[in-house]
Amino acid sequence: METVEQDEAHAPLIASEYSITSDEQEPLSASKTIRESATSPSPFIWALTLTASTSGLLFGYDTGVISSTLVSIGPSSLGHSLSALDKGLITSCTSLGALIASPITGLLCDKYGRKIVILAADASFVVGAIWQAVTGSVQGMVAGRTVVGLAVGAASLVVPLYIGELAPSAFRGKLVTVSILFVTLGQVVAYLIGWMLSQRDEGWRWMVGLGGAPAVLQCVLMVAMPETPRWLVKAGRWAEAKEVLQKVYGDGGDGAVEEVLNAIRTEILDEDAISDDVSTIVEGNTMNVWMTRIRNRYAELFHVEGNRRALTIACLLQGLQQLCGFNSLMYFSATIFSLLHFSSPTLTSLSIAVTNFIFTLIALIIIDNVGRRRILLLSVPVMIAGLIACSIAYECLGRPNLGEKVPSADTKVTGSPWAVVVLASMIVYVAAYAIGLGNIAWQQSELFPLSVRSLGSGLATATNWGSNFIVGLTFLPMMQTLTPAWTFTVYAGVCAVGWVLAWRIYPETKGLGLEDVRALLRNGYGVRESLRRVKVDDG
Repeated sequence: METVEQDEAHAPLIASEYSITSDEQEPLSASKTIRESATSPSPFIWALTLTASTSGLLFGYDTGVISSTLVSIGPSSLGHSLSALDKGLITSCTSLGALIASPITGLLCDKYGRKIVILAADASFVVGAIWQAVTGSVQGMVAGRTVVGLAVGAASLVVPLYIGELAPSAFRGKLVTVSILFVTLGQVVAYLIGWMLSQRDEGWRWMVGLGGAPAVLQCVLMVAMPETPRWLVKAGRWAEAKEVLQKVYGDGGDGAVEEVLNAIRTEILDEDAISDDVSTIVEGNTMNVWMTRIRNRYAELFHVEGNRRALTIACLLQGLQQLCGFNSLMYFSATIFSLLHFSSPTLTSLSIAVTNFIFTLIALIIIDNVGRRRILLLSVPVMIAGLIACSIAYECLGRPNLGEKVPSADTKVTGSPWAVVVLASMIVYVAAYAIGLGNIAWQQSELFPLSVRSLGSGLATATNWGSNFIVGLTFLPMMQTLTPAWTFTVYAGVCAVGWVLAWRIYPETKGLGLEDVRALLRNGYGVRESLRRVKVDDG
């Protein structure tokens, strides 16, 4: 068997790190793992990663600011005091917009490129932010947040995809996690701004309106950023792809550039051969051609077993990430702390956001060394413990319920130690979530081969936002009907079921190139083989 030898600093992007020329697939082994001499990504890679990750800042800001907004909107601002249903609709409509946008974005990414989709998302962020800031009704607020949701859905798909296709394989996990770190930073900024403006008359309008500012900045910066080499090669723009790769690898990387281009070309040819087995002939006018190609991509995703397994894993992780209840804390943390009579619910919520940021930063440092599967399986039980402790604390508080009217933000703390236990339990839960499930689910693009990566990532992201919509819409009603104690118990049960499923089907992908992941998923989920490889590598 012949392999292409190269320094792992020059390893391909998300594409395969080597090609196998014989028809027989050799088992994965440590000798195939290309060692990387570079200790960090190049300045160019950092520049494009930070620029693209600004979308994460927007996403995080929107997630965090709604918590402060809900407790700051006065009775006259939107025509009447907000009911639990109003709050649920205002919160969940963003997720609904993201759910609609995600699968469509996957198709648009393939047709028009990753960069143009990021720019379109920026425009939607600006329009939605202004719409929310000037509206005078609940319906207007819902409409504005739906527009923002379209932007969030597009950005949450395309940014990890964009970074993953440009990042060298040894740094892929770290650089994709940077975008998640920006999400948590956006949440911290949102809580700080919410705290500063919560006491101002109509201050909530400034909270939501300021969400458009980073989008304008990113739009300006993205103009100077390149399209991904993978999309350029697929579009037949070889010269542009080569120019981008030369910037990625810098001086002296000409050999690596050629190897990467050849690897991408080989992979596209291989996938085209597979696609021919499940595709129909493309003919007719432009619209018919495009629709036929879309049907072919869906057929390839669902009929090829390895692709179907990749989709199953990605949808499992994305669904679990939301159904565990995390975003209910981000959306309604100020409401929860108002219920518990903390003197400043918005400021108390900041502790949740800061915890999320700090432990996401830790995840960024360790993910490519410790491994995705290992981190996930160790962190989810800690999430369960935090949720159970929170449930017990609520029970000991006398099962407080959510009425239609939330206590005002200036109410004094009741002094119950169980309220502090609730806060501490939430912090433990958020820390475990941030270091594991919060970022690992977004490594989804590495599971899919090139030909269905955008589509598969789009459907997995749609699963995320569909689950987010369910949680956002049902959290307050669950708190009212089931009581907070049982609500958090339900979330703990979801985490337990998700842990078992992940243990059974999620292989370790640390250090693997795309070809390796495809080999793992070709005849099964490859969990044992991936663990054997990791054991050999670590030994």
